[in-house]
Amino acid sequence: MYKLVASVQVEVPFHDVDAMDVAWHGHYVKYFELARCALLRRFDYDYPQMLASGYLWPIVECHLKYVRPALYGQLLRVEATLIEYENRIKISYVIFDAASGERLTKGYTTQVAVHAGTRELQFVSPAVLLEKLERACAG
Repeated sequence: MYKLVASVQVEVPFHDVDAMDVAWHGHYVKYFELARCALLRRFDYDYPQMLASGYLWPIVECHLKYVRPALYGQLLRVEATLIEYENRIKISYVIFDAASGERLTKGYTTQVAVHAGTRELQFVSPAVLLEKLERACAG
């Protein structure tokens, strides 16, 4: 089992908050995306590499649990962890206050492989994903 983790820092910008200076709930998905891309780059399988390998990986499930609000100007640490990869890619996320380490939000996304040419769903992860994970974790 490969365990890969990546994190990014995000400052909650003014255009992400509502009248109460709280980040609008939909923006948390964007913060997840930033951490997901950092994680995918850890094993050289970010979205351009996915497409070049002949596969699309749409998100088919997204779950969020809001624990505490993120506020305008707050520095966040968004951590993404690969938790499944054999039949799909499942990534868990935790958003922390960067200064205190307090957990603000957690969730996960699930992606499935779709052949780019035929648009057929793949019921197991393509070999290219497993090979990239093996290389990344061996080094």
